[in-house]
Amino acid sequence: MTKGRKNHYYLAMLVTSLISVAADVIAVQLDKFGPGNVVAKYIFHTAFLLSHNLISPLYMVYLIARTDTWHKLKWSKLLKGALYIPIFTVMLALLTNPLTKIMFYFDGNDTYTRGSCFLLLHIVAIFYVFFGTIYLWHYRKLFNKVSFISLMSVIPFIMIASIIQLFFPWCIVELFATSCGLLFISMMVQRPEDTIDITTGLGRDSAYIDDLQRAFANEKPMQIIMINIANYGAIFDMLGLSGLNKLFKIVADRLVELDKTEHIQSSIYNLGNGKFSMVVDFRNFDKVEKAANKLNDIMKKDFIVNQMELNLISYICLVKCPQDITDLNLLLAFENDLSKKTYTGDIMYASDVYKKEYYDIMTEIDTIIDHALANHKFNVYYQPIYSVTEQRFNSAEALLRLNDDKYGFISPELFIPAAEKSGAIHKIGAYVLEEVCSFIASDEYKSLGLDYIEINLSVSQCMQNNLANEVLDTLNKYHVSTDQINLEITETAASDSQKIMNENLDILNKAGVHFSLDDFGTGYSNIKRIASLPLDIIKLDKSFTKLEENPKLQIILQNTINMIKDMDMKIVVEGVETEELVKYFSHLECEYIQGYYYSKPIPKNDFVTFIRASIQ
Repeated sequence: MTKGRKNHYYLAMLVTSLISVAADVIAVQLDKFGPGNVVAKYIFHTAFLLSHNLISPLYMVYLIARTDTWHKLKWSKLLKGALYIPIFTVMLALLTNPLTKIMFYFDGNDTYTRGSCFLLLHIVAIFYVFFGTIYLWHYRKLFNKVSFISLMSVIPFIMIASIIQLFFPWCIVELFATSCGLLFISMMVQRPEDTIDITTGLGRDSAYIDDLQRAFANEKPMQIIMINIANYGAIFDMLGLSGLNKLFKIVADRLVELDKTEHIQSSIYNLGNGKFSMVVDFRNFDKVEKAANKLNDIMKKDFIVNQMELNLISYICLVKCPQDITDLNLLLAFENDLSKKTYTGDIMYASDVYKKEYYDIMTEIDTIIDHALANHKFNVYYQPIYSVTEQRFNSAEALLRLNDDKYGFISPELFIPAAEKSGAIHKIGAYVLEEVCSFIASDEYKSLGLDYIEINLSVSQCMQNNLANEVLDTLNKYHVSTDQINLEITETAASDSQKIMNENLDILNKAGVHFSLDDFGTGYSNIKRIASLPLDIIKLDKSFTKLEENPKLQIILQNTINMIKDMDMKIVVEGVETEELVKYFSHLECEYIQGYYYSKPIPKNDFVTFIRASIQ
């Protein structure tokens, strides 16, 4: 608890209180010795009054630090004057008191006596207490309930003690009340366990959120150096938790050293999962870019942990707030997505890579999904799948599209993951199944001569307890045969051996439903697990179509196709866009081809027209 302005001013209050108590004890003892020692008495009484009267303005400064409103102090001459003039007046009066004797003096018996202006000390103290109370109330929304009540309750406690000691000088309770107040603040407000990461000594993610929330609420200008270690997961697998903690301690030490050498006086946080942040306020904006570039060089150096040399892939991004980003949630979303950007090795600037509309959508995505479900904004599109062996379009994949009133077309890559997190994916899945079954049951579908329609299942849907029953009930509702649909599961779902998912697939398979594995080749493929699933079709991801980018891919592709065929499964190649690729995969005896070469996903009416035209 020695880093940051809040802690500095709290420690200053503690030290000042300690000096005040020590000076008071010595001054009282000197008074008890009787006449003489006047110089020493002046020194210690003055030291006591100076230190004691500093506590109130220090508390006021502490409140400013806790509300993070220093930038407003810089802009307001009135606030500056209210903060500094009273205490400077008291200090000047006390320092010149041996000559003026207006604050206190020693009479003919060398007895301590209050001077004509002694009341000024209490007036100034009361002013700061009043000022602090108004300030605390004005910024009450920046505190949680416990912190606000704790800080507010200290004020009347100390005020009552000060009034008692003013009228009853022999009742020395003021410093005792001050000590109790500081102890209360330490227990209820400071709470290092809430704000400090014990492993690195940096601020915790919760402290980061609280501090930034306060800064945005205060419209405080700041610049943030974001550090996102992209290969954090691989390093964790290599080092384990203990080794990872050692690495993060080294990273933290380098950040602290950079802060000192570049004099940027930043607040540094460990946000977890390989993410760190350095927040710099307006006083040192001119030094931030240089510091960010130095940090980029530092993070490229090897880190030695457990006798292993580690190379970190670190994204460094400089964000200016509020110029680049004006909202805490948008900032956090951007920070989480940082490692998804293309890595160049140079520092990034949020002004170049931040796309506001994308993060606006992400912030509102749950509301957008709920609105779409309630107002029929989802639409099912169909992409034809061509059968090489039959020389016709024999099936299609049903794909969901969302056209929002405010943002227009929203990619499934945005709303599907959000729907999985919120649980809305189950309603969306039920909607798609209803739409497809309704289409299959229609006369226009029957005229197309298609064998089946493919429907995607997300990981969350596969884990749904009653998935199998819901699918079969919907098929029965529309009198659709189980062989008229094909359910696609992703590689991620296929690699997971959850009991619920296995039961769902088993029930549906026994009922006659067929399954495809979607996007094969994009993730970790557990071949043993795939071989155990009731799969009829493997869909090769479009990355397999980038043959010209890597000739070795042809070898992998050929062996993959042979392996799939040996398991008696059929192959759909996704993402085919050219005639050359159609001929190439046809030559490799892939049964089905899907891609823009034939058609992009299109609305149902356009799909019907397209298939009818292909039949003629």
